[in-house]
Amino acid sequence: MRERLEASVFRLPVERIRDGYYSDAYFNTTRALLLERELHPQVLMQVFQKRDGARLGGIDEAIAVLRECSGVREADGSWRAGWDELVVEALYEGEEIGAREVALTISGDYTLFAHLETVYLGCMTRRTGVMSNVARTVAAAREKPIFYFPARHEHWLVQTGDGWAAHVAGAIGVSTDAQASWWGGRGIGTVPHALIAAYGGDTVRAAEAFAERYHDEMNVTVLVDFVNDSVGTAVEVARALGPRLWGVRLDTSEDLVDVALAGRRGDALAGVSPELVRVVRDALDAAGFGDVRIVASGGFDAERIKRYEREGIPVDAYGVGSSLLRGGHDFTADIVEVDGRPRAKVGRARWPNPRLQPVP
Repeated sequence: MRERLEASVFRLPVERIRDGYYSDAYFNTTRALLLERELHPQVLMQVFQKRDGARLGGIDEAIAVLRECSGVREADGSWRAGWDELVVEALYEGEEIGAREVALTISGDYTLFAHLETVYLGCMTRRTGVMSNVARTVAAAREKPIFYFPARHEHWLVQTGDGWAAHVAGAIGVSTDAQASWWGGRGIGTVPHALIAAYGGDTVRAAEAFAERYHDEMNVTVLVDFVNDSVGTAVEVARALGPRLWGVRLDTSEDLVDVALAGRRGDALAGVSPELVRVVRDALDAAGFGDVRIVASGGFDAERIKRYEREGIPVDAYGVGSSLLRGGHDFTADIVEVDGRPRAKVGRARWPNPRLQPVP
């Protein structure tokens, strides 16, 4: 039996979820009507998504929502918990799932959990999307490190769970402490452009200051595109930092061609192109810095990484951002039985899944 994350990890706004604050209004009105009419249908709810090759995320958070927020508000304002009256079965975080494969079932009095559908589906949809994207990107990189760098492309409130999803799916590091909080890790990063600017645009001076302060705490990786001379800057930084330098990060803007490639002909020289990676690798090797790694970032996704790996481009790790947040793995919840009888809408039915495990 695998372990699931404790409900306390998620820091849920329990009272507001219980009161339907985050729920689609029609679930709240449906529940209120059933309670007013003293109707308590015993249902089987099944939850699935429609894409093959997905990696399931958000399931422990969905279970936490059900555990902490199912129940009924009594007339005196107290909360009567409903978890012990429900039977919940679920797959585990990180499991591969197929189209229409049931990942979660909930059995019991529908009025105990009708108000939670919006919330638990949102957890599963969001985290499964991130986890699936990261898993595909890790596979494309042939197990080379993937650094999860999309924090700036989304609202800060999603960082904790998204970081967990990326971690489970195989990302080697995340960029914020919030993203690493669910497993007790820390955010990682490189010498940023902002620090280089603060040192007057002198990448070497900024890198020396950063390494002096942090080389005992992290692998020092330096951005080397500030003056659009990645070859010259990479070699200068390697000479200045010596063994304190773990890697250099190429991040040339997609509308620029690095000066190292000036005069070359070709349609694909802008940005962090294969040619740029090759000339930086050759320059570092020729200068005696074969151990310095190259991290490529800036517009990378799974397909682009596959191409670089197929062509043998000498990248050691990839920093990937917004592409890890795109795409949909939308989950749907359907009542398929009521009071022990089939009652699914046309096109749906009960789809048993022997992989489901009881949630105690």
